[in-house]
Amino acid sequence: MPESLQLTVLIPLYNEDESLPELHDWIVRVVTEHHFTYEILFVDDGSTDDSWAVIDRLARTNSAVRGIRFNRNYGKTAALQAGFQAVRGQVVITMDADLQDSPDEIPELYRMITEEKYDLVSGWKQKRYDPITKTLPTKLFNSVSRWISGVQLHDFNCGLKAYRQKVVKTIAPTLYGDMHRNLPIVANWNGFGRIGEKVVQHRARKYGTTKFGLERFVNGFLDVLVIGFVQKFSKRPMHFFGTFGTLSFFVGTVLALWLIVDKLINIAQGVKFRNATDNPLFYFGLVAIILGVQLFLAGFLGEMLVRQSLGKSVDMQIAERVGFSEHKVSV
Repeated sequence: MPESLQLTVLIPLYNEDESLPELHDWIVRVVTEHHFTYEILFVDDGSTDDSWAVIDRLARTNSAVRGIRFNRNYGKTAALQAGFQAVRGQVVITMDADLQDSPDEIPELYRMITEEKYDLVSGWKQKRYDPITKTLPTKLFNSVSRWISGVQLHDFNCGLKAYRQKVVKTIAPTLYGDMHRNLPIVANWNGFGRIGEKVVQHRARKYGTTKFGLERFVNGFLDVLVIGFVQKFSKRPMHFFGTFGTLSFFVGTVLALWLIVDKLINIAQGVKFRNATDNPLFYFGLVAIILGVQLFLAGFLGEMLVRQSLGKSVDMQIAERVGFSEHKVSV
């Protein structure tokens, strides 16, 4: 298979053995009808069912299928990161393995990347077939994401997305934790600002059960805040901690000087005065000075850690590959 293809369909998955054959056949039908040169890359995130056996069987019958299997469950972000580093298609389309994303969307997503020159196109599940316990938190999450990031999308967490290859190769090394929910934000802050949106079909789950839980919503909300902070201050922590530290130290110093001057004036005028420690402002000033010093030191230590950590990365342990001609791919 050539090293450069028109299209890669990247599918991260966990325990989806029932849906994989149907999803594979559907994708093959669509890309064949539109005469794409393609590959289908499955990333098995440590499934405990027969998902890997299904992927291995598909790869043996279709040379366009490749697979990566982790030795344990690392999470969807890690699966996407490994996939992004291995893709060969000029356009990369990600979709979930549960058949809720329709492969019929592939041609239009591909066109928007190649003809309308978007860097990233995110699907928008305008009509959803999910319970309110999933849709309501999702709407809140999307509202907060728009407010913090400035990226105007309706559905940040939709698994159906299309990317220019350069985008995924650029952002892959920066991903960690649960950043898969915020990939448009990460792409935008890495300089890929042409982000589009397409209304896509959303289908009811056919097999298995959803992996969505309340903790995923909470984690997603926290991740937005973390990404906002990291993108702005990860390379310059002193700008954040130093600013607040200096301000706090300044306020504390002003309060301390005011108390000293006030006491000296009272002494000069022979006015009876109380001890400075009896004034609540004394404690406010003391806390502000101590807090300012601590924040400044935190910024200084952050700068040192950034300098030492540049270039370091964390590896996922890959147990098996199928469909890869090379001996090893660095992940």
